[in-house]
Amino acid sequence: MISYVLRKISYALLTLYGVITVVFLLFYLLPGDPAQMMMGQNESAEQLAIVKHKYGFDQSLGTQYLYFLNDLSPLSFHSSSPVDFTYNDGLKYTGVSLFKIGDTVVLLKFPYLRQSFQKTGKNVSAVIEETLPNTIILAVAAICVALILGLFLGVVSALYRDGWLDKFIQVVSTMGMSVPSFFSAILFAFLFGYVLHEFTGLKMSGSLYEMDDYGEAMHIQWRNLILPAVVLGIRPLAVITQLMRNSLLEVMSQEYITTAYAKGLTTLQVLKRHAFKNALNPVVTAVSGWFASMLAGAVFVEYIFNWNGLGKEIVEALNTLDLPIITGAVLVIAALFIIINIFVDIIYVWLDPRVQLD
Repeated sequence: MISYVLRKISYALLTLYGVITVVFLLFYLLPGDPAQMMMGQNESAEQLAIVKHKYGFDQSLGTQYLYFLNDLSPLSFHSSSPVDFTYNDGLKYTGVSLFKIGDTVVLLKFPYLRQSFQKTGKNVSAVIEETLPNTIILAVAAICVALILGLFLGVVSALYRDGWLDKFIQVVSTMGMSVPSFFSAILFAFLFGYVLHEFTGLKMSGSLYEMDDYGEAMHIQWRNLILPAVVLGIRPLAVITQLMRNSLLEVMSQEYITTAYAKGLTTLQVLKRHAFKNALNPVVTAVSGWFASMLAGAVFVEYIFNWNGLGKEIVEALNTLDLPIITGAVLVIAALFIIINIFVDIIYVWLDPRVQLD
């Protein structure tokens, strides 16, 4: 098992390196001058030269790429003081000096995602630290809604196969997979947040933390989580329902299930002791993929509901061409996606001992 986990981690690191390279090439080979994006229409030749030198835009692409890797690597190399390290963009950060190779210091530090172009003086890591927890809360709430309802509806649909209830669930599931998230968000916000506001008490938009009427303190508004979580969970709910139904029907047709019935077990006992756990394998795989994709797919839902998460921050960064925030957000989402998939592979082995570790 240990060698299996280590092998998965090594594959994950290679995948993350590939993502880092692709992200760098995509955003740093785009048409346009990043320095002009930062300066807007008020730039002069002298100011542009200063900004390019500060952020390293006047250096070759290969040099910028090495700086980029050195920023992101926990182990980085510096020809500077072992306490404060000045980088090509003029920022300083601290780390633990491990050893020296000549005049070069090897530093142990957290990955450095650089500084926002538009939010002067603010590190990208600080922006992500403020917004990512809200996105994770939204994604967890959405996947919980999808998982609880999806498993229940999938089991009911399988137990009443080809009945009117099964057909109704299938139609609703198909509609759920077909409707785009942004359309569902607009529809739910208008219907439950505006038309039925007096009955639901929900608002069309709002984040997890809101300022009180006196502007003195921030308060948690859990009701603002309901609509975006339901909207974000509609599509995975439909997929989980279909997968659970089909997987459970396949498991229920196995010979050991027939043997369990022959021993006098009831349908509920067979489902609880034998069928349900064995039918979860495809569902676990789907949930992992959907949860990771929710971190990126919440962009439109967060923007429509004005949920202050990473998705909304990405939209605003795209509108202002804030490349460091876009790059940092993509890398963080990719890293979370890889970590989640590693855990899911381990859980998959636990659920099904027939899966080979090789």
